[in-house]
Amino acid sequence: MAVTLSEVSNISNQVLDEVERAIIGKRVVLEKIMAAILAGGHVLLEDFPGLGKTLMARSFATVLGLDFKRIQFTPDLLPGDITGGYIFNRAENRFDLRKGPIFANIALADEINRASPKTQSALLEAMQEGQVTLEGETLSLPNPFIVLATQNPIEYEGTFPLPEAQLDRFMLKLSVGYPELDDEREILHRRSERQQDEVSLSKVTNAESLQEMQKAMEKVHVDNDLKEYIAAIIHETRKARRVAVGASPRGSLSFLKIARSYAVLQGRDYVLPDDIKYFAGDVLKHRLILQPEYWMASKVTEDIIQDVFDRVPVPVITGK
Repeated sequence: MAVTLSEVSNISNQVLDEVERAIIGKRVVLEKIMAAILAGGHVLLEDFPGLGKTLMARSFATVLGLDFKRIQFTPDLLPGDITGGYIFNRAENRFDLRKGPIFANIALADEINRASPKTQSALLEAMQEGQVTLEGETLSLPNPFIVLATQNPIEYEGTFPLPEAQLDRFMLKLSVGYPELDDEREILHRRSERQQDEVSLSKVTNAESLQEMQKAMEKVHVDNDLKEYIAAIIHETRKARRVAVGASPRGSLSFLKIARSYAVLQGRDYVLPDDIKYFAGDVLKHRLILQPEYWMASKVTEDIIQDVFDRVPVPVITGK
């Protein structure tokens, strides 16, 4: 049954309120993840250990009523450990398909940069096409299918940088950040009150309803001037002096889809320029490949993104 944009907004905010019972003081990050889920996009969470990245993924899966699988990436992990494969059944004298953990609505790729590039490549087809190929047979993944991946920036030893093709498949790259002092106090207070580590969360929706919510995003109005604005931003990244490789068309589509979802979360059925600017760093920072002389310089990518948005004129949009 089709849902209205108003219903999507209400359900989404109920989901966020419930997830906030487990994740305290991170409403902004949670909203961005929810927007990505509505847009059908994958999210890369990069930050220090112990900030609740894994808990976020598990909480969203519980509250959304989705099947959840966690994959711990390690140097010895093989592609077949993710996708599964055919196992010989001696009793029946045949090969049976044993599906891997990638067959889930939300697949958590924990510490994704600890696995080898060969293993990381097992996610490429799944993230772009929603399917995997085993022994020449193509198998569809559950719908919806979302990859939430984590990586810790301080643990460089024994890690493998994600290839550009892999990074480009993530709609957003987010940082969680440390909680504020009052939020940390609240974390301790709630843990003492419930007398256990696990937070019991209630299911708000299910996979079928989420699919309808994702389809409803197509009803959000995007002015032609805003499409021109997105195209100009992406084109400008390719001309930047300090950039070797700019954002791909997948980046412009990410801007379009995430802006629509965020507008709905804010209770609107149309996109504003601020919706696009709000996700500037989240959409672009992992898509820009710098010239070699800038690889070790800090905050160069942020400066480039700021320069790009300063150069592109902002269209005046008053609504639909």
